[in-house]
Amino acid sequence: MDATTAGRTSRALELIHSTTYFLPETQEALVAAGLPPRACYFAGRAAPLGRVGAGVVTATFYNFNRELIAPLIPAAWDIASPEAIMSIRYETLDAAFTRLLGPEVVTSADMAEAADLASIAARGIPGDDGRPLYAAYAELDWPTAPHLVLWHALTLIREYRGDGHIAALQTAGLNGLDALITHTATGYGFEKEFARTRRGWSTEQWDSAVSSLSDRELLSADGSLSEDGRDLRKLVEDITNDLATAPWAALGEDGAARLVSLATPWRDALVGHGVFPAGVFGPAIAKK
Repeated sequence: MDATTAGRTSRALELIHSTTYFLPETQEALVAAGLPPRACYFAGRAAPLGRVGAGVVTATFYNFNRELIAPLIPAAWDIASPEAIMSIRYETLDAAFTRLLGPEVVTSADMAEAADLASIAARGIPGDDGRPLYAAYAELDWPTAPHLVLWHALTLIREYRGDGHIAALQTAGLNGLDALITHTATGYGFEKEFARTRRGWSTEQWDSAVSSLSDRELLSADGSLSEDGRDLRKLVEDITNDLATAPWAALGEDGAARLVSLATPWRDALVGHGVFPAGVFGPAIAKK
């Protein structure tokens, strides 16, 4: 499978993975366990890494302001252990997917087939060298319910790709805030204000980075990507795709196409149920 097709396949399925960060069941359960609401995302996603500090979370998540994370991590681990947090995530995912998709879908032959296909892809990842967040998730036990197997496999693929994406951004000379701003400018990332506030950057920090990117001739005067900026972002995506081809090559083009065909209605149903709040994604995503 060529890298471009692999990248397109990953992007088509990524919202299924991302559902967990917006589910009210997960947020409510983690808050009930004692976590501050703002800590739920960081503790939830970072839990497989173990009792790490703010520096590790900032480095592996990449585009967050460490000032946002430091008051929350590692304090979260004294409230709820990483193991307890992961248990909550899978329990609430189970309940939410059943609620949103319906018991007839999560127990269907199509879901079982999709889980098998996604598992083949995820298990085709050749190793974890230089992929810290993927490596942490790869050490977790696989769930057994097909809809959770699907989510787990897509999460392994997502974090494998994400670790490679950070390597591509480093190669391109884009730090975390630079990456966030330029991705937002493509129209495929978050909306600007959602990106800035959820990632913990002040208006002053954001504007200063925009000025620096403009000086590098990567942004135009109106904040859109310049020709050089578009070229650099394309380079980042090309490198990311090249570094993330392995799972889809293991599955093959026909298998990947079948997985996308099976999962697209479920992805669209999750969007239709309002799992993702309005104003989160940029115009290019919103048009899909």
